[in-house]
Amino acid sequence: MSPCPKSLPHQHPLSLNTLTRRQYGLIKGYMVDIENYFNEVFPSFDPINPEFYPGNRIIDTHANHFSFHLFNKHINHNIKSCIQELDKIAIESLDNLSSALIVTDDSIKINVATSITHIHICDKLITKTLYHALNISSTEAKLFVIRCGINQATNIGNIFKIIVVMDLIHMVEKIFDPSSHLFQKHLASILKNLQTFFSCHPENHIKFWECVSCCNWHLHKVIDIETKSFKPTPIFPSKLS
Repeated sequence: MSPCPKSLPHQHPLSLNTLTRRQYGLIKGYMVDIENYFNEVFPSFDPINPEFYPGNRIIDTHANHFSFHLFNKHINHNIKSCIQELDKIAIESLDNLSSALIVTDDSIKINVATSITHIHICDKLITKTLYHALNISSTEAKLFVIRCGINQATNIGNIFKIIVVMDLIHMVEKIFDPSSHLFQKHLASILKNLQTFFSCHPENHIKFWECVSCCNWHLHKVIDIETKSFKPTPIFPSKLS
C-alpha cells in the first residue's frame, strides 16, 4: 500500500489524511473522507429566514387557515368512524372544483426512501408523483413529500381548499411549531408556499387528516402498497446481499 498523504495545515482533524500507514491499512471497507466536499455538512438552522420572524410566522398571520384532525386510538370503534370521516371529506372535496385532495405515504428500505403523492381534483387523479432519496430520515421523507404535494396543489389555478391525508400527522405539526428548527430547509419552503396561498384569498385554507395504515382507507391503501412494494438495489455490496 502506498504511503498516506502528509497532513495539510488547515484540514479537519478527522480527515483520512491524518491516519498513519498502519491505521490506513486496517480499513477494510468503503469510507467517506470528511474533507470530501460532496459530503459537506450544511447548517440546518437559518435564524434570519423571514418565515421564522416573530409576528411574521404563519401561526401569527394565518392561524385560522389550517387545522389538524388526528386519529384517536382510544375511542371504541374509531377505525370505522375514521374511515367514514375520510370518505365524507373525500366526497366533499372531489365534488368541489376549487378543492384539492392530497394523499401521501412513504417507506424506507436499505436507506432508500420512497415517497408517493397523489393529487385528486373532481374525482380524478390529476397528479401522481414518485420520489426516491438516499440516506434520509423518515421525518425528512415525510416533510419532503408534503412540501412537494403542497407546492403542486397551490400552483393549480382556482384552488381554495386543500385536504392532505397522511399517516403520522404529528410530523406535520412540526411545520407550525415556532420552537422547532430541525429540517428548517423544508419547513421554510412549506411555510413560504402556505403564506402565499393563504394571502391570495381570505377563504383559502388547508386541513391535515391522519390516516393510519390499520384503517386500510382505499385512497391511502393504494399508495401504501406502492411504497412498500418498491425493492431498492443496494449501491454498495454488503455482507447481507
